[in-house]
Amino acid sequence: MASANVELVRSIFEAWERGEYSSAEWAHPGIEYVVVEGPEPDSRTGLAGMAEAWGEFLSAWDDWRIFADEYRELDDDRVRVRVHASGRSKTSGLELEQTGARGGTCLFHVRSGRITRLVVYYDFAGLAPTAGP
Repeated sequence: MASANVELVRSIFEAWERGEYSSAEWAHPGIEYVVVEGPEPDSRTGLAGMAEAWGEFLSAWDDWRIFADEYRELDDDRVRVRVHASGRSKTSGLELEQTGARGGTCLFHVRSGRITRLVVYYDFAGLAPTAGP
């Protein structure tokens, strides 16, 4: 049986897989959002910072979707999710699959039923090897 933390992360991905990114009820108000790799590594704090980062990223894509391939509870506070994504670049018109992207990892830090830190390790642009815990 999956833990409460894994179930929380699954519920987040249920929305993301449908392309719904507007809700952040799952996030702690002081969440730290970190993108470790890719064309634009970034770090933002708070709901507004995370929303701004997501908005900037999503504005470059048509029909962006992110899908969970594997959930793994690392300890009492962290859930790792191996992911893949789909979408079309607004700049080049290329589908993500055409770029050589291999997927990535999202690491969710959970405390008291809220995500306090979300770290993204990705190779969605085919620019860096998949990494992460």
